[in-house]
Amino acid sequence: MSIRMNARTAWLLTTLLGVALPGHAARAATETCVGRSGELLQALRGGRYEDATRHFDARMAAALPARTIGQLWSTMLPAKVGAFTSSDAPSTARAGDLQVVQTPLHFARGGLLMRVACQADGTIGGLYFLPLPGVPGAAPTAALPDGIHARPLDVPSPDGALPGMLTLPRGTGPFPAAVLLAGSGPNDMDETIGPNKPLRDIALGLAEAGIATLRYDKRTHAYGSQLAGQPITIDQEVTDDALAALRQLRALPHVDPSRTFVVGHSLGALMAPRIAQRDGHLAGAVLLAAPERMNLERVIHQLRYIEGLGGDYAAVGKQIPAVESAREAMARADPDHPPQGLFFHAPAAYWLSLRDYDAIDTARALHLPLLVLQGLADYQVGPDFARWQQAFRGSHRVSLHGYPGLSHLFMPAGTPPTPADYGRAGHVDPAVIRDIAAWMLRQHPVS
Repeated sequence: MSIRMNARTAWLLTTLLGVALPGHAARAATETCVGRSGELLQALRGGRYEDATRHFDARMAAALPARTIGQLWSTMLPAKVGAFTSSDAPSTARAGDLQVVQTPLHFARGGLLMRVACQADGTIGGLYFLPLPGVPGAAPTAALPDGIHARPLDVPSPDGALPGMLTLPRGTGPFPAAVLLAGSGPNDMDETIGPNKPLRDIALGLAEAGIATLRYDKRTHAYGSQLAGQPITIDQEVTDDALAALRQLRALPHVDPSRTFVVGHSLGALMAPRIAQRDGHLAGAVLLAAPERMNLERVIHQLRYIEGLGGDYAAVGKQIPAVESAREAMARADPDHPPQGLFFHAPAAYWLSLRDYDAIDTARALHLPLLVLQGLADYQVGPDFARWQQAFRGSHRVSLHGYPGLSHLFMPAGTPPTPADYGRAGHVDPAVIRDIAAWMLRQHPVS
C-alpha cells in the first residue's frame, strides 16, 4: 500500500459496506445522505473531527477514527493540493445498494471529489477523495499523436467487464503489444495519481514507437462496493485480470501474439513475475519501481520516512502503532482461518496472499527477459533496487537501469523527495519510455 493522493491511498479510502435499499425509501435516503455529507464537510472545515465521524457506521468508525481523519484533512491533503478554498454543489448517484453524494472541492493547488456513500439507515459507510478532472494544476492531457488510435476494449473478470483502452500505433500491424499494470489500490486505467496519469503517458509513448498497449480499470476500481467485505486476494485483484487481459490482447488481429509483454508499475511490477510464470507465453516483462515484497513492514517504512521529513508531515507517525499492530496480527494469522476485519484497510486474506510471495525469487525461476527500471529518488521502493541489482548482477537475461532524480512515478522528485511530488503535474520522463520501447523491440518472438 502506498501513501499517495488518489483513490488507492489507504488513508483516503475506506471500505464500502452495501445493504439493500428499499425503493420507497430512496428519496429520503438521498436527502439524508446529502445532509450528512454536508455536515461532514462543514465539520472538517471547522476542525471538528469528532463531529465529522458522528454518522459513520461501525466499520467506518474503526477504519477512520477522528484522529486519522483529522490528520488527513489538516496535514496530508494540504501537503498535496494546498489549502481548502471552496466547494461546489453536490450531485447524487447510486453505487449498487448505496446512495452516493459527490461534492467537488477546490484547493489552492488542485481539486478533489469528495464521495460519501450512505447505507439505507443513513449511516456513512464509505468516504473517498478522488482526483477532480479539469481543475487548475492538472497535468496537460496529451492529445493522441497523429496516426495513433485508441478505442475502448473491456477486459473480462468474474465480477463483470473491466473498462479498458486499446492504444494502437500507426499502420496495420501486427504490432508487438503490452498489457499495462497499475500499482496498489483501486486504480483507473490511467493510474491517475493526483493530476498525473502515468499509464496513459506510457501507452502513448509506446504507440509512437510502434507498440500497442491495453490498459484497464482494476477490479477494485470498477467494482469496489461489490467487493467490499469480501476476502479478496492479490491474485483476484491483480494476477487473474492481467492474465485475462493478455488473452484478450493476443486474440486481436492487430497484435503479434508471439511478441506480447507486461509492463507493471509498483504493485503491478511486484506481480509481473508471477503473471509471467502463470501465462507462459510472454516475450518479456518490464518492471517499473518493483518492490521485492509488499507487506505492512513496507507501509511502516514509508510512514517513518514521511514522519522524518518533519513539519506538517511529522503527524503521519501517529499512524505507525496501528500499522505495527496489524503487522503483528498478520504474522500470527492462520491462512486457513484468517481473522475478520480490516488490517490497514485491507482484509487479512489480502495480506496473507502476499505473505510468502517474493518477486525476486519468482523472477529467478523465469527464463524470459526482464527489464527492471527504478527512479533513484523513489523513497517508497527505491531501497529494493539494490537487491534486484545484487540478485541479477552479470545476468544476460535481466537488464537493470536507474534514473537519478526521478520519483516513484518516474517524474522529477523534490529535494528531498516528499509525498507532495505526486501532487505536481507532470509526465513520465520520455527517456524512460524510450528505454522501455527500445528494449521491447529488441526481444525475440516467442516460438
